[in-house]
Amino acid sequence: MNAVIDDTISVKSAEKIAHENNKLHKRLCRLVGQAIGDFNMIEDGDKVMVCLSGGKDSYALLDILMTLRERAPINFELVAVNLDQKQPNFPADILPAYLDKLGVAYHIENQDTYSIVKRLIPEGKTTCSLCSRLRRGILYRVADELGCNKIALGHHRDDILETFFLNMFFGGKIKGMPAKLVSDDGKHMVIRPLAYVKEEDTERYAAVKGFPIIPCDLCGSQENLQRKQIKNMLREWEKKHPGRVENIFSSMSTVVPSHLMDRDLFGFKDIKADGLANPLGDIAFDEEPCSTPTSTPGIISLQRED
Repeated sequence: MNAVIDDTISVKSAEKIAHENNKLHKRLCRLVGQAIGDFNMIEDGDKVMVCLSGGKDSYALLDILMTLRERAPINFELVAVNLDQKQPNFPADILPAYLDKLGVAYHIENQDTYSIVKRLIPEGKTTCSLCSRLRRGILYRVADELGCNKIALGHHRDDILETFFLNMFFGGKIKGMPAKLVSDDGKHMVIRPLAYVKEEDTERYAAVKGFPIIPCDLCGSQENLQRKQIKNMLREWEKKHPGRVENIFSSMSTVVPSHLMDRDLFGFKDIKADGLANPLGDIAFDEEPCSTPTSTPGIISLQRED
């Protein structure tokens, strides 16, 4: 009798896990699809180079884009590209085996950037800046060679928020990581389809799918990076004040230029009191200056209104 009960519990538990995993997959597809639609990231006839690092986020990106490609009313191609930077003990066979099994077009680019970074950056110093510059230049070239007009990166919502605070705290700028941009060489369109996806969801999805994660021996081994400090700060905020991080992310999509101080963004020198009521007028004497309406003329909203 106990054995029957145990079997019943096991079946129900397995069904519940399967249901939750299916909900996760649907949520990721919905959020990625929404980001693609909001920013017009992928169009009919595009050839998208998906940068695959071997980390959880890029695996999730490729997986979800492959799902959406099957469902999309438009035709577009995907090419997975990995840059083998010749890190010591890098398991070079893992990605080709995985991509062959997946049946997706792919290209492995072999460039020894690891030795360059190690030679030029003193021990203990941050390698990210030089590593990213070298990697960026190589990937732009590969995109040209493969005929890809879009480059998809696996940055998620948390990456975008961390970059926002890094620029504010250490760069003195209100600047984030855009979901879509033209590359610095002016030739490539870079997209981030995971822009609305939380990191905790890519972590769980990677576990569910069993992605063969490959650690990075360059930046992955550096523990005292400013980005990790910001990440810890956001996690602490979310733990103590649930919803705060979500509100911060939403604020990046609803900007009121007249209530900042960028003279190039808003013509402060030219504004005059014209006697007309303005819902976005100065509320400096109010008790709650955060009560600005969420849908008012003059607010730049970057999210689609359903």
